[in-house]
Amino acid sequence: MPLPESLTQIFKRKQKSYKMVLILSLIQELRASNQERVSFDRVKELFLRYFIAEQERGNRVDKPPGRELWMEATPSQLKDIVNSPVNALSHILFVNSEDNSIGFHNQIQQQLGEEELFQLEQMANKELQEYNAALQHFSLQGHLEKILAEYTFAKRETFAGHPLGTQFRQTLPSELKTLPFLDEQYKIQGSVGQGNWATIPWLAILDKRITETTQRGEYVVYLFAEDMSAVYLTLAQGVTIPVQEKGRKEAYVYLRNKTKEIRELVPLANMNKDEDIHLMSSGLGQDYQVSTVAYIKYERGNVPDDERLIEDLQNVMENYRLYVESLSSSDEETNEVRGEALLSEIEPLQDEQLAGVLQQIQFFIIQKGFFFPEHLIENFYLSLKTKPFVILAGISGTGKTRLVKLFAEALGSTVENGQFTLIPVRPDWSDPSDLLGYKDLTGRFKPGPLTEVLAEARKPENQHKSYFVCLDEMNLARVEHYFCDLLSVLETQDWHEGKIRTQGLISSTMLDMPNDQAKYGNLSIPENVFLIGTVNMDETTYPFSKKVLDRANTLEFNYINLEQYPDSNESLNLSETFDLSEMNHLLLRSDYLQLVDAYDANKELIIRTTERLVKINVLLEDIHAHVGFRVRDAICFYMIYNDRFNLMSEEEAFDWQLLQKILPRIQGSHASVRRVLLNLIKGALGNGSGISVNIQDLMEDTSPLYTRWNAGQTPPMAKHPQSARKLAFMLRRLEEDGFTSYWLS
Repeated sequence: MPLPESLTQIFKRKQKSYKMVLILSLIQELRASNQERVSFDRVKELFLRYFIAEQERGNRVDKPPGRELWMEATPSQLKDIVNSPVNALSHILFVNSEDNSIGFHNQIQQQLGEEELFQLEQMANKELQEYNAALQHFSLQGHLEKILAEYTFAKRETFAGHPLGTQFRQTLPSELKTLPFLDEQYKIQGSVGQGNWATIPWLAILDKRITETTQRGEYVVYLFAEDMSAVYLTLAQGVTIPVQEKGRKEAYVYLRNKTKEIRELVPLANMNKDEDIHLMSSGLGQDYQVSTVAYIKYERGNVPDDERLIEDLQNVMENYRLYVESLSSSDEETNEVRGEALLSEIEPLQDEQLAGVLQQIQFFIIQKGFFFPEHLIENFYLSLKTKPFVILAGISGTGKTRLVKLFAEALGSTVENGQFTLIPVRPDWSDPSDLLGYKDLTGRFKPGPLTEVLAEARKPENQHKSYFVCLDEMNLARVEHYFCDLLSVLETQDWHEGKIRTQGLISSTMLDMPNDQAKYGNLSIPENVFLIGTVNMDETTYPFSKKVLDRANTLEFNYINLEQYPDSNESLNLSETFDLSEMNHLLLRSDYLQLVDAYDANKELIIRTTERLVKINVLLEDIHAHVGFRVRDAICFYMIYNDRFNLMSEEEAFDWQLLQKILPRIQGSHASVRRVLLNLIKGALGNGSGISVNIQDLMEDTSPLYTRWNAGQTPPMAKHPQSARKLAFMLRRLEEDGFTSYWLS
């Protein structure tokens, strides 16, 4: 028979090796005496004998507190040591103080035949062997000394792909996880910086019950001094969010009060409880000093051996455990921290890693048997990053909806987990209630399909996840009618305590019931929700107004190569691969909302891009299609992201923006439209195309221009080939039909 469930998890949380040795000692004595209860003194004797024997064999084992050898442990110490696992296993073990006996509780004893006792013994032996193996092989001292010796020199070298980065982000967390007292409830992460070397690198251990981010909450962390003279093992508090929320002065008061509270709550034995921690002279170093609850200092060249280091870490982790378990589940602040903890601070991607992530996404899509034009995935990503509203346009059957679904699935957002939602738009939608909801005759709020997604996405436990909403056949109804509230709210995006917030979507007059108010009150568009509309342009659909076009990038799917076939032999060759399902919403969330957010760091690129747009605006003014600041900013953001992530050349990126933000605004039948199109195609072709564009000669007949290349082909050597191709088709429509528009193909 299998072991009772109450026994299968007893070693899930380890207290050193004590639980395993206690159970093995108890089983040994139960067998020897053939009794249900045995002498507690005899079990303690066997417990002690095990550790003495292992040390005599030269094996590394947990030491008794304050002593090197188990044979030096006093009876009083032994009693205290054994009582620790006895108390932890009190749900299965019973100690009778009257006759000093120990055994399993009656209900457990009744389920333990010889076979089950043997299984328990095997499980304890296996856990003990794995625990001791980890103690033998892990060299924390080697890692710490290596970092202290090499980090200063490493900072003079290229950041991307440096071995020390791998050591912090992958090697050390992986090896620490082998330590038996660091089970799956702990998140371990290290950092040497984001894009550039950090002044103070760190390695943190976070209890996921209270925090998964080093920005707030309490955690254990190794902090390295700026001059690499020492490393501090600390119990610390996150600084970033308290400073953002309260300002530095008030945050320091809060952190100092919290430090005092924790010092009174847990013993913090063998740790320094002062502020004599020196990381750097000011700034972040001061933040760390204020946020440190207690610490142990190791100086470079004098880092103790692994046995001492692991013993210290166990001690700090035990204090951390006591603190976490002392937190009341009803404590309002604790619940807030737990909610924020789930805004997971997964190791941020470096800018230079983004191209690899997009290659993985594209490979995922190809493996599903779908193909899209070159740079489309990069373009789709940059468009979402610029603004969380994108339109995919094109003829039916080109894979618009499929692109959204597969892109979302690649990042772990699926229909099954509720992070991908397809909302088919109906032709009879005439106002926002069809999408957002309405109040019925009973006074209850009936949420629309989008409202349900927004309410789920804003829950604290979901705020780090990406939610994709695909509005299918978006223009079957008039977008300006049913989507007007969202278009307006998207323009209210602003920074609030480090997050993007918008104004509310649901009027308070719609929420009469307390339950409705609790669930949907102050509902806005969370920063982790991304809206994508698919559209077909034919006689059954409505055109878009400039109000819609200004707020979205429009990606077109009209040029299809049918001669693409699945290739099962295609492989992904990357030096570094990523767990895409672990990416949080910051991968896609905008980093800039106003141009001032990005201006100082990208001044030259912004000025270059704006100068191009000024020239284009001069042309567009003739047909009242010129752009304003909203479009200028969006194009600049797109160009900045492309430059940061090194995805395409500057000309390629600007080509996509001409195609997606400028050309959709152009339509009409007048000669002035023809003139604008000719001037734009002249600029798109550039001087290196070998194609001459004489505006006056082509005002009556543009066919010599657009018949130079076949349908669907790119103009040879064009400066902006995507835009040149589209402009040629728009000119052809004007020539043949007397009217042209971006949406006709």
